[in-house]
Amino acid sequence: MSSTLTGPPAAAVGKIEPGVDTVDAHIEQACRTLCLSTIRAHYEEIAEAALREHASYKAFLLDLLDAECEQRDQRRRIRLVREARFPRPKRVESFDFTANPHVSAEVVNTLTQPGWISAGQPLCLIGDSGTGKSHLLIGIGTAIAEAGRKVRYTTTANLVNELSEAADEHQLGRVLKRYSKIDLLCLDEFCYLELDKTGAKLLFQILTEREERRSIAVASNVPFSEWKATILDQRLCAAVVDRLTYNGHIIETGTDSYRLRTTQQRLADQSDQRR
Repeated sequence: MSSTLTGPPAAAVGKIEPGVDTVDAHIEQACRTLCLSTIRAHYEEIAEAALREHASYKAFLLDLLDAECEQRDQRRRIRLVREARFPRPKRVESFDFTANPHVSAEVVNTLTQPGWISAGQPLCLIGDSGTGKSHLLIGIGTAIAEAGRKVRYTTTANLVNELSEAADEHQLGRVLKRYSKIDLLCLDEFCYLELDKTGAKLLFQILTEREERRSIAVASNVPFSEWKATILDQRLCAAVVDRLTYNGHIIETGTDSYRLRTTQQRLADQSDQRR
């Protein structure tokens, strides 16, 4: 593929080292100026492929831009997952649905798509410890982040503490505004710890701000009927349940602990090996 351009590129280039092609130096500088890191790294191999295939100039340009867009999209997905602050990597694909027949793979896979996020719908994962709630919460949240949405993971206690500290410092409005920009808020360990009236009110503010606009997903080992034992203000408790269930998704993960069964099986296998 020959070029009809006769003059040097507009990007300013400093002193060119001996043995370095002038055009390559200008391309390098132009890519740096325009922040086209993928094109800078791969334009030569894409150009060679275009020559072999006798591609048109437009096709060559499209290949360059496609490569840049694909790499930027990948970097953005990685950034969104990192900014979600998940405590450990978990994916829906690694969840053992055969070990927990209570959980429908079809339902969970539907939730990895951002349609319910666009509708501002809530999600509740309810079940005993060790039944996969946190795995699903993180896995679904990861999939949503990779779909290009802003996600944030935290425990309920940490969120309430953050809101309480912000209120004490007269920064509550700023913190609430920051959370209002999150597409999916993942709250783990919901109703694990007792919330006084002040804490419950702060939590309720988050729920109210997000209602039918931004999604929230919670994981709790306590059934709805027992939330009143940790959210002591009964009216607030009823309002919280209402906000988290209206037009939402509920997945019950059951009572059979996968972690406990796995440990018991491992110990049994070790015992058999020693015999």
